[in-house]
Amino acid sequence: MHRNSNGGTIAVIMTIIVVGGLVYLGVSKGGSTAPIPSDTTSSDGHHGVTSGPYADLQSMVGKPAPDFLLTDHNGSKYSLASLKGKNVVLFFNEGMMCYPACWNQIAVLGSDERFSADGVVTLSVVVDSRSEWDKAVSQMPELARAIVVHDTNGAVSSKYGMLTTKSSMHYGQLPGHSYVVIDKQGIIRHVYDDANMAIHNDQLVGELAKL
Repeated sequence: MHRNSNGGTIAVIMTIIVVGGLVYLGVSKGGSTAPIPSDTTSSDGHHGVTSGPYADLQSMVGKPAPDFLLTDHNGSKYSLASLKGKNVVLFFNEGMMCYPACWNQIAVLGSDERFSADGVVTLSVVVDSRSEWDKAVSQMPELARAIVVHDTNGAVSSKYGMLTTKSSMHYGQLPGHSYVVIDKQGIIRHVYDDANMAIHNDQLVGELAKL
């Protein structure tokens, strides 16, 4: 009985050594124990799958905003140069494919008078064409109250680093759910990327109040 007990103990010890060695090899070779993105919410099934690093959005704060020229749903054109002297809020989002989260945020930006007050211009930037966006407006008429501008080739979204954010569900191709606040001199003062895809009106108003 004593001999069998020792044999069992040795077997357990050997098992621990083997398992420990496998775990060590997995960690040292960057196996399945690689770090998980910090945003661990229920939306992580859609976010966090990337083919490269995330954009360092905060590095833009305090720097001149990249210029842009975008056309809204009614054909009016907006450029950063033409908006100088106004505070600008940009909401980069996936547009048509991001229902209901992005649609809801666009709609409430359009209905909230704080974002159309004197000295403030709020643009929701989508990659959809004007004809495609007609389908969204037909389904949610409230969207028509917002200023939606069309970045159909993604060039402006790329300039701002919005194609490689944590919130992007199509990394490198489409923006996700991100905000930029630009002051009257054209300097970026606030950037926020939200993988939870929530509504951030009050937070944005707070940032505008600092300008």
